This record gives sequence, structure tokens and C-alpha cells, in this order.
Amino acid sequence: MKMTENKPLVSVIIPAYNCERYLAQAVKSVLAQTYRPIEIIVVDDGSTDGSADIAKRFELAVRYYFQPHSGIGAARNRGIHLAQGNYFAFLDADDLWVKDKLARQMKAFKDDPELDMVFGYAKQFYSPDMATSLKANLYYTQEVMPAYTASSLLIKRAAFLRVGFFSTNWRVGEFINWYLKAMELHLTGLMLPVVMMKRRLHGNNISIRHRDAETDYLRILKASLDRRREAKSS
Repeated sequence: MKMTENKPLVSVIIPAYNCERYLAQAVKSVLAQTYRPIEIIVVDDGSTDGSADIAKRFELAVRYYFQPHSGIGAARNRGIHLAQGNYFAFLDADDLWVKDKLARQMKAFKDDPELDMVFGYAKQFYSPDMATSLKANLYYTQEVMPAYTASSLLIKRAAFLRVGFFSTNWRVGEFINWYLKAMELHLTGLMLPVVMMKRRLHGNNISIRHRDAETDYLRILKASLDRRREAKSS
């Protein structure tokens, strides 16, 4: 594990699949962080657009890796295997961080060393390139909200590994599945009531592309309940 000036290294893992329109903005939002040191790992999950070229423009600041298309869980897992940091953070390639996200979260860890993970609030926004006709079909609220999502999470390396890697069995909901396992293991978490990330709505979000896989959420919840029942009976 690496540290600089007694400050722990944060590994930022960005999975990317055909996100050439948004990837540069995501990377720049990490580079704009007021906290240092960080390492940025972009895992290209088999993109067929110009995502690779975008990532390689940041060659001095970004470690870029390509893998055959395997899904977002597998891409995040590849990044975790490559990560050198004491802390893990994740950012979807179409989302953005506010500049003090990591600084606020690292302060929370300093204030309470018993914490395992820290989340923050999110604000949604329509992508400027989104067709007007699509906006009418998407749920959108201007209210900020607690974000129990990968893009808002900062977690200690050891705590993440207690839970284990992301499942690759789900088309959607792989983070919810991981988070439920974290709750079952009683990881300690904190939700900071401050906007940490901006979630882009662009008509091709994973939850929209895979609407036919929404039953995955129900299966994930059932699996969690089954594990809890088994734990109580053992």
C-alpha cells in the first residue's frame, strides 16, 4: 500500500463501456479532486467506440486496461485487482464527482477511525446531448438524495475485501447485491448529507438499457433474505 506525506492513497476505478462522449469529463472530475494522492484506473470493458483513445489522452494520469466485454461488475473487479491504494473509490464513466468529494470523505474517516465506508448525496442532471423526446420518458427529480451507489462510495481496502468482489451474475443491481452483503457483515457506514456526485441521465444508462432485467433486483433481495435466514438458523 502506498502513502504520500502520511496521507493514504485512494484508488479510483472507472469502468467504461462505449462512453466516449462522457469519459473525459468523468476523468477530469477526478483529476480536479482537492485530495491527493490518488491513482486513476480506467478499465475498458470491450468498448467499440473511441473510449480507448479518450482514456489514453490522460496517459500520465490514468492507468488504462482493456478487457473483453464482461459487464460492469467484472470491470470493477479487474480494477480492484490492479489497485494499489489503501482506499477504493468507484466512478461510472458517465457520472461526475464534485471537487471536494474525496477530501470530505477522508476527513470523515479521520474523525471516526472505526468507519468502514462513507457515502454522499447525489444530484441528477440531463446530459446536454440528450434528445428532448427522451427526457419525457425518464424519471427526473431536481432534489438531492442519499446515494447508496458505487459512484458515491469511498471504502477502506480491507473492509471491501471482507465483503468480497462484485458479482458478475447480474445485468443490473451488482452494487445493491454487494451492499446487502456489506450490511449482513455489519460494516459501519456513514452518509454525508452533502452532494458528492452528479448522476448523468442520457437515455442509455445501464438501468434503462436493461429494463428487461429488473427482476434481477427481486432475485438479489431474495438471496439476501435467504442468507440472513440461514445465518440465524446456524
